[in-house]
Amino acid sequence: MQVTFVVTILVGAPLVALLSTTVDLATWGARANFAVRVGAPIWLTTNVAAFLYAKYKREESGDDDDGKSDAGAMATANETTATAGDDKDTQAVAGDED
Repeated sequence: MQVTFVVTILVGAPLVALLSTTVDLATWGARANFAVRVGAPIWLTTNVAAFLYAKYKREESGDDDDGKSDAGAMATANETTATAGDDKDTQAVAGDED
């Protein structure tokens, strides 16, 4: 996502500025409208290109982990820790009954 943002700024901003020289932009509203109408397709094109490039690089490297990541492993570890903590709370409550 960060790559998409940076590429959009580096490529898109000069392109929008260049295209704006061919249009009469007398008011701030006209300028904003132009920036949105021209910037949105540039942003969309950049996103699709970045996605396709990342997909190509992933296929090239043979990294097909079916969407599994370290974040999933961390979530499982956190759930295990939370469960262990729940057992201690249950033991503490059981000990208070004596």
